[in-house]
Amino acid sequence: MNKLVQNEMLKLIAKKRLVVIALIIGVLVILFTYAQYKQVQTQREKLGTSDWRTILQQQIVDTTNRLSSSRISDEWKKQLQISLQQQQYYLDHDINPAEPGAPTFMRIFLENSIDLFIPLMVMVIASDLVSSEHSLGTVKLLLTRPVNRWKVLLSKYITLCLAISLIIAITGFLSYAISGVVFGYKGFGAPILTGFHVTDEGLNTSDVKLLSLWKFLLMDLGLVWFVAIVVGTLSFMLSVLIRSTAAGMGVMLAALISGAILSNMVSSWESAKYFFMVNLRLTDYMKGNAPPIEGMNLSFSMSVLLVWWAAALLVSFMVFTKKDVY
Repeated sequence: MNKLVQNEMLKLIAKKRLVVIALIIGVLVILFTYAQYKQVQTQREKLGTSDWRTILQQQIVDTTNRLSSSRISDEWKKQLQISLQQQQYYLDHDINPAEPGAPTFMRIFLENSIDLFIPLMVMVIASDLVSSEHSLGTVKLLLTRPVNRWKVLLSKYITLCLAISLIIAITGFLSYAISGVVFGYKGFGAPILTGFHVTDEGLNTSDVKLLSLWKFLLMDLGLVWFVAIVVGTLSFMLSVLIRSTAAGMGVMLAALISGAILSNMVSSWESAKYFFMVNLRLTDYMKGNAPPIEGMNLSFSMSVLLVWWAAALLVSFMVFTKKDVY
């Protein structure tokens, strides 16, 4: 098995896709760092101060003014009310919700990448692992080797999991290393609040806990990795089922984009909460954001994703072990 995994890793490295993915992540982090820097500069020029309390008070005033508008929907108004309560809670407890520094940028970047950007990077690797054997004409050689088919597929899946772990590590490292040049590398010990719960009455703060940012980051990284594994496994299944790499990537891309759209439109469609793409933003539960559909929580979303993961893995092995060679 070790030799099979080693062989698959060498094939993956030879394609240089991990290098391309690292370059894409690096460029995007640079753009986000610049955008964040310009936003901070604009706030300082507008308010004439860099004091986070003054900035947070202004954000509370802005949110209150937006709530008074009659043109916003009830759903968006609920989101703003929850955001307002969180901002006020941070201010009342004298905690900066956005402590300046690379660790904070890293957290924000991961939270904004979890449902589309990182899944897309994972999809580039996973959609090609099996289907490329057809395009290269090596599928017959692969399936007629004196090795059990399930071992061949397992080696490819282990390679995928290793590649996903590497992508998450690269994302975390580059977001920290690049943004630190602008914002500084300190801040892992900064306090951050978690445990907000959204209820029918509003924001429940009874379970709020104070954590160090490095602990919060570890949980964020774990959730991002879990989502990436699920999306990678689904893309892996499509690679087994569909011979064309482009077709498999197209199907997965459509699913991910539709999920990003549905998350903002399905509050009244309760059955949609069982779609995997509606449950990808696990880090939102850590921040206390309102779920796309009422009744969803971290345990529910992780359970739904776990079912999709298990089903995709089962289908992949069942189909691959019975695939005809021609």
